[in-house]
Amino acid sequence: MRFELFIALRYLLSRRKHGFISAISLISVAGVALGVAALIVVLGVMNGFSDNLRDKILGVNAHIIVSSISGPMDSYASLQDRIEALDGVQASMPFIYTEVMLSTQHGVKGSAVRGISPDQADDVMSLGKDLIQGRLADLSPGNGDLPGIVLGRGLASRLGVGPGDVIHMLVPSARSTAAGFAPQVKNFAVAGVFKTGMYEYDSSLAYIHLRAAQKSLGFAQDLISGLEVRIQDVYAAEEVGTRIARLADHNLAVQTWMDMNRSLFSALKLEKTAMAVILVMIVLVGSFSIITTLIMLVMDKKQDIAVLMSLGCQPGHIKRIFMLQGTIIGMVGTALGFFGGLSLSAALQKYQFIQLPSDVYHMEHLPVKLELLDLGLIGLAALVLCFAATIYPARQAARVHPAEVLRYE
Repeated sequence: MRFELFIALRYLLSRRKHGFISAISLISVAGVALGVAALIVVLGVMNGFSDNLRDKILGVNAHIIVSSISGPMDSYASLQDRIEALDGVQASMPFIYTEVMLSTQHGVKGSAVRGISPDQADDVMSLGKDLIQGRLADLSPGNGDLPGIVLGRGLASRLGVGPGDVIHMLVPSARSTAAGFAPQVKNFAVAGVFKTGMYEYDSSLAYIHLRAAQKSLGFAQDLISGLEVRIQDVYAAEEVGTRIARLADHNLAVQTWMDMNRSLFSALKLEKTAMAVILVMIVLVGSFSIITTLIMLVMDKKQDIAVLMSLGCQPGHIKRIFMLQGTIIGMVGTALGFFGGLSLSAALQKYQFIQLPSDVYHMEHLPVKLELLDLGLIGLAALVLCFAATIYPARQAARVHPAEVLRYE
């Protein structure tokens, strides 16, 4: 063991004459540990929140939406085949989107209704996995049966219906009567209930069969609102969307999930950065405690420093002693912070003891996702700040003049 490290450890662990300084050292360790643990937990929660929100949005919506600028799309089969032939495209599905009024004897609720193909839905979205009652296959009507509809859990609760119940849909397409134009009312049988965990979707979204949507809106069989496209890499949506836009002979409107939710994810990114900056201040406070500890130690150990220099220690050796002491404090605090932060994150992830109101947030519990890059940056930032805090006290210690200190001893 190098003598600089030996002396640094003796100064840190000595309790007989320097208990007060040792107590300040412990406070410095606690300050660094608290800051590191807070950074790990908060950034993990922010990552989990962002990824959870992204997964839920992409579970309900496709990665890319392709529609026609001029209105509903027709003769889309050839375009769909060309899109699916592109590299990076996993699957696609036609859809129809409309807004209707749903009613039962228990209540009335405005809703967004999407017509989908049950056979292709599992390849493009996670609706089948989100079902808590019923099956997507039940959207297809049997002989003489009513067409099926799948409702969000909040919407089904609001309307007081469950699988097998009949629901009335007031569609926007109007028909001419003796009294003028009147909206049409279509009857559907509830085929299932889904739960995504996002209040906005669960309380206002419903799915019906593509053919039923076309029939309800008076569309021809080859008329749709657009195509939903699922790709292999969600972060390559911009690139794939650009290639899709170049495919068509006519103008297409291509929207990626990033375009549709840009403001939301930009706000989350900004919030994560702001929280990281704020919490780094806690580590900075801990590093200031290290400065205080070392300055007090230098003042208390001037005689020891003078003796060491009289015995041949160079100023560089003295500087390394105090830099090692501050670095050890930072390393111990960082290690303890990592242990506490990772333990708390694991507990939050496993037991989910912090519940969130689903009508306010997009999820029901606090999600946590730890990323290696964030953990590496947290550890590096803590060690750099703690090392920087040792520079000034170490320089002051190296400037001690042995003759002046030992003159009256």
